[in-house]
Amino acid sequence: MKKYISAFFLLFFLLPMISIGQDTVKVSLESFIERGIENSGQIEYEQRKVALANNQINQAQAKRYLPQFQLSTQHGIVPGVISQTNLPEDEYYLDPELENDWENWAVFTRAEVSAVQPIFAWGALKNAVKAAKSAAVAAQKQFEKEKANLRLRLFELYQSYLLTNEILVLLDEAQNQIDKIERQIEEKQEKGDADFDESDLFKFKVFKSEFDIRAAEVREEAKMTQRIWNYVLNAEENTVYVPDTNFLDPVSEKLREIDYYRSHALANRSEIDAIEAGIDAAEYGMKAQKQKNYPSLFIGLRGSFANTPNRPRQSNPFIINNSNYASGSFGFGIRQNLDFLSIQADIQKGRIQYRQAKYLKDAAVDGIVLEINQAYKKTSLSKVKVDKTDEAHITSKKWLRQEQLDYDFGMGDTKDLVDAMKKELELRVQLKREIFNFNNNIAELYRKSGLRILELSNQN
Repeated sequence: MKKYISAFFLLFFLLPMISIGQDTVKVSLESFIERGIENSGQIEYEQRKVALANNQINQAQAKRYLPQFQLSTQHGIVPGVISQTNLPEDEYYLDPELENDWENWAVFTRAEVSAVQPIFAWGALKNAVKAAKSAAVAAQKQFEKEKANLRLRLFELYQSYLLTNEILVLLDEAQNQIDKIERQIEEKQEKGDADFDESDLFKFKVFKSEFDIRAAEVREEAKMTQRIWNYVLNAEENTVYVPDTNFLDPVSEKLREIDYYRSHALANRSEIDAIEAGIDAAEYGMKAQKQKNYPSLFIGLRGSFANTPNRPRQSNPFIINNSNYASGSFGFGIRQNLDFLSIQADIQKGRIQYRQAKYLKDAAVDGIVLEINQAYKKTSLSKVKVDKTDEAHITSKKWLRQEQLDYDFGMGDTKDLVDAMKKELELRVQLKREIFNFNNNIAELYRKSGLRILELSNQN
C-alpha cells in the first residue's frame, strides 16, 4: 500500500478535499478545460504569435499599394529682399546686387510629397502576401497544437482530482476497518484468550502507525493540490471547485484498431497542417526571391510647394526661389537590384528552407506514427491491467470477508486478517491507479490521433 500511494502522488498533481465553510462549485470536465485554457498565460502568449503572423499579412499587403508615400514640411522665419533697381518683383533674379531686408520678416513654409506605386514586379509582391498568409496559417495550427496539449494536461489534472477523492474515501473506510480490528484485539487481550499472541499486537501496531503516516501524507498533499486546482481556475478566496462526479470510472470508449488512430492522426494533426503551411510559405518566399532578378516597373509622383509672403516668386522656369515656388513631377520608372550575388544567396537560402520544410514533414509523419504505436501499446496494456487488477481485487475482497468471519468466530489469527486487509487495500488503490492510467493513456492516444479529448467526457 505504501508503494502505490506514494508513487501516485509523486507522479501527478494532487487535488483537494472539500473545505468546510467555503462555497463549493461543481465543475464538469468540459468547463474545467475551457476555464483552464482561458486562464492560461501560455495560451495567451501563443495567441500573440498568431496576432503577429496576421500583422505580417497586413504589412505584406500594404507594400502592394503606395509602399513609399512621404510628406515632409519645414517652417521658419526669413527676411525679405530689397532691390535698388526698377525691375519687377518676378525678375529680381536679374539683380546681381539683391540684398536681404532685415527689417521685413515673414513666416516661411515648405511642403514636399513623394509617392511610389509598383505596377509590375513579376508576382513578387503577390507571392510575398501568399507567403505571409501561409505563415499565419502555420502559426494558427501551432496555436491549436498548444491548446490540444493543454487540454490533455487539464484532462489528467481533472482525473487526478477524482483519484484523490477515491483514495480519501478509501482511507476513511480502511481507518474504520483498522479501528474495528484494534477493538477486537483489545477485547481478546482483556479477556486473556488463549489464542491471543502478543507479537500479533505489536505487528498490528506497527502497521497502524505506518498507515497513519501514509494517510497524513495523502491528506496534506490533498490540501496542497486544492490550491493548485483553484489556481488553475482562478478561484476566489472562499470558493472551492470540485468535479461534478465523485467516482473515477474507466471511460467506456472501446479501443479500436491501431490503423484507425494512425490514419486519423495523419489527416487531422495540427502539427501536419502547420508544417504543410510552412512548406507553402517557404515555396512562395522562394518565388518572391527569384523575381528580384528581374526589373520592376513603378509609377512615381513628387510635388513640392513653398510660400513666403515677403519673397516674390520668379518668372523664369530655370530660376527657382527656394522660399516661394511650386513644382511637381509624375512618371514611370524601372527599378533593378544589381546585387546579383546577394540575390542568388537569398534564393539558395529559400531553396534550403523549402527542402528543410519538406523533410520536416517526413520526419513529423515518422514521429507521429511512432507516437501512435507507443500510445496504443500503453493504452492496450493499461486496459489489461485494469481488468486483471479488478479480478484480483474481487478475490481479495472474498479473502478479507473469509478472514473476518474466521476471526469473529475465533478460528482465525490477527496476522492473516491484517494480511488480507492490507492486500485488499493495496489492490483497491492499485485498481483506481490503473483506471487513472487507462483514462489518461486513452486521452493521450486521442490527442496524438487528432481526436477530441472531450469526446471521452460523456463516457466517464
